[in-house]
Amino acid sequence: MDIQERNIGGCEDNIVEMIDMDEENLALSSSSAADTAFDAVIGCIEDIIMEEEFQQLQQSFMEKHYLEFEDSDENKLSYTPIFNEYVDLLEKHLEQQLTERIPGFNMNTFTELLMQHKEEVSGDIFDMLLTFTDFMAFKEMFLDYRNEKEGRGVDLSQGLVVTSLIPAGSEHTDSTGPQ
Repeated sequence: MDIQERNIGGCEDNIVEMIDMDEENLALSSSSAADTAFDAVIGCIEDIIMEEEFQQLQQSFMEKHYLEFEDSDENKLSYTPIFNEYVDLLEKHLEQQLTERIPGFNMNTFTELLMQHKEEVSGDIFDMLLTFTDFMAFKEMFLDYRNEKEGRGVDLSQGLVVTSLIPAGSEHTDSTGPQ
């Protein structure tokens, strides 16, 4: 499946539709059209994952299962069905939304493009997409969520030290006060 630029409705005013092209048009196709298509899909994904519906699906799923996950090298057998349910629920939601917004969208084609362009995708988007295919990224997401829920998030305040630049006992004249 190749891509051809078209002006269609969807996530952006000018989006690229993934369609089958004959060999004649394929010769005219350029990598910039492929890049534009990829960027358009990433833009749609950003829109979708920021929407209330996706956030609610992910939040309620994590809330339901986060206590099951423990920070150890051993992975429980119970993690597998949770992972499969997560992928089924959220990846299918994402794919359905993309299919509605980008006519001709194909998740397998996009996944191949994603692997080719992974350095170009923002970290948060790539990390979220990785939770659909990489079990360890999925587990890490749950461990982070559990730590946050239980108040064990990263506390950067311990690294902060406030010291006066004026030595104690010195007579400092404040330019704003009486002299």
